[in-house]
Amino acid sequence: MSTYQDITRWGTNHHPRWFVILRVALGICLFAKGIFFMSNATLLKELLSGTSLNSDSGWLPILITWMNMLGGFFLMVGLQTRLVALLELPMVLCAIIFINTQKGAFGAGSEIGLAFLVLVMLVFFIVEGGGPLSLDGYFYKNRNSRTGTTIP
Repeated sequence: MSTYQDITRWGTNHHPRWFVILRVALGICLFAKGIFFMSNATLLKELLSGTSLNSDSGWLPILITWMNMLGGFFLMVGLQTRLVALLELPMVLCAIIFINTQKGAFGAGSEIGLAFLVLVMLVFFIVEGGGPLSLDGYFYKNRNSRTGTTIP
């Protein structure tokens, strides 16, 4: 049996229900940040202009906006939770390294505390997964019942 299946089985069996609240809150936070970036595109471009991530093509702000919105939605419903958390990880790391250090890590208006909290939660859900109260759990349970296999 693969390590991925072992992690999935452990996550399903040891997933307290209140983790669902954390996952949904993380998804709402990322989705809201995507909405904020969409409504304030010039602010996002200004944030990126002072970093080494500066892109004249304009594709990076669009990518950041849509990754936050789609990733947040997928985390809220618990669909492909581990994959989405893994894909969001580089964006949050870049935000911590490039954006928050540019603005001053502990200055006024810094969101480094929130960024670190989101980073920790993303790593947590990479390991933990969506749990039984998610679309991942629903599809996992129905796949096993459809094929007739059981989880010991």
